[in-house]
Amino acid sequence: MENPQDYYKSDAPMTAPGTHAAELRALPSDLAKLCEVVQGVLVHRDIAPWLYDLKLTEAQRDDANIRPVDLMLKRIFELDDSPLTIARDPAHRMPTVCRHFSLMLSAILREQGIPARARCGFGAYFNQGKFEDHWVCEYWNAGQSRWILVDAQMDPVQRKAFNIAFNPLDVPRDAFIIAGDAWQMCRTGRAEADRFGLSQVPNLHGLWFIAGNVVRDFASLNRMEALPWDVWGLMEMGDAALTDEKKALLDRVAALTLAGDEAFPEIRKLYESDDRLRMPPVVFNALRNAPESIAS
Repeated sequence: MENPQDYYKSDAPMTAPGTHAAELRALPSDLAKLCEVVQGVLVHRDIAPWLYDLKLTEAQRDDANIRPVDLMLKRIFELDDSPLTIARDPAHRMPTVCRHFSLMLSAILREQGIPARARCGFGAYFNQGKFEDHWVCEYWNAGQSRWILVDAQMDPVQRKAFNIAFNPLDVPRDAFIIAGDAWQMCRTGRAEADRFGLSQVPNLHGLWFIAGNVVRDFASLNRMEALPWDVWGLMEMGDAALTDEKKALLDRVAALTLAGDEAFPEIRKLYESDDRLRMPPVVFNALRNAPESIAS
């Protein structure tokens, strides 16, 4: 079993850059500059209309269904063939969601030999009193010997709009709540499950929503970064479907996602041995209401 640092700096199905590997390796090594690169080629499709005055068609919004980084890069260069270091006008950036910002930064860092992974959970900095569905990147800082959360989506426009007082290059653990932490908070009565989800969308909140993110985060720790609306295995629609057996398994998974690197062998073993947790070749895309290959 390889060590976690080696594992998380190696290419995987979602982060392999394909023919653009050399371009990612040639990007600046400074973390702030890398976030600027990501922000210059991507735009959050749901934030675009009110922060960037950008009206997107449904076809443009559909770009957010692209999963692997190599296809993301293909689309980015279709929209504008400038070098990645040239920030595009928002109208020529690829419309995505938070997961893509996190995945892109993870892919760049991995290509530069830095262990990195996308984390699924909830942001406490978008809507006061609520924990909104969100993804960030987590990378290993060798100098400080710790994993650090980075929100690559938070450009100056969004930092101002959301009154971000912390450094997005080192997101506090109480500002971004990893899904497993949210699960434990609600299971022990320290938080109300209905505060976690998508507050602007009816019925998309609750313990079942947190459970889905626990599974997605667990898959991401196994280098299989899903779309936020990919559904498989243990995921359910509604709290009533969460049986005691499923809750017990999710208790175990949540604990593993919060454990230190010493839990890495168990994370890999459990993921590979349980079909309810392992991301299959075909998932159900809840937005498109259809099954589809994860290679798309």
